[in-house]
Amino acid sequence: MTLDWKLGGVLLGVVFFAAVLLVKPIGVSTQFVILDGIVADAVNPDFITQTEDGYTSTNAYMAKSSGKYAKSAANPLNYSFIFVLAMAAGAALSAFSRGGVGRAEKRLPQIWEANFGNTPWKRYAVAFLGGFVVLYGARLAGGCTSGHMMSGMMQTALSGYIFAAGAFAAAIPTAMMMYKEG
Repeated sequence: MTLDWKLGGVLLGVVFFAAVLLVKPIGVSTQFVILDGIVADAVNPDFITQTEDGYTSTNAYMAKSSGKYAKSAANPLNYSFIFVLAMAAGAALSAFSRGGVGRAEKRLPQIWEANFGNTPWKRYAVAFLGGFVVLYGARLAGGCTSGHMMSGMMQTALSGYIFAAGAFAAAIPTAMMMYKEG
């Protein structure tokens, strides 16, 4: 079963609108930092400490914003972290409902096969590398595509439109180089 892209776009818009209306704008890249903090604190119990004023960390990044990140890592059951876990669970549910993860070779797009062959592992490697580069850039910029572009544009923030223009200015030539007609 596939979802029509128009209906998917409307549903995505409803989710973003509801998130902003009920909680806050969606942004997820910070939650990878929180996950790092959870792991670091599990390995080194002195990584995050609770003080009279709140939380702090031996790591300057985790301690910034008056210990906000350290507090989130110490108490990860918050809206933003659960949202990221739910996104991963939703992606897995979608993959399994379409026939499972292990049968990717039967679902490779024709343009991928024309350019790279019937090699699911290459696709996974490229997807992982691309995700890593995007996440690194997002943390370098202090936000992510969902925070800057999607939530930003929905709130009519100029920075959201500038980020979207930059993202497409980089993505279109990259796709044209990767997916030349086979």
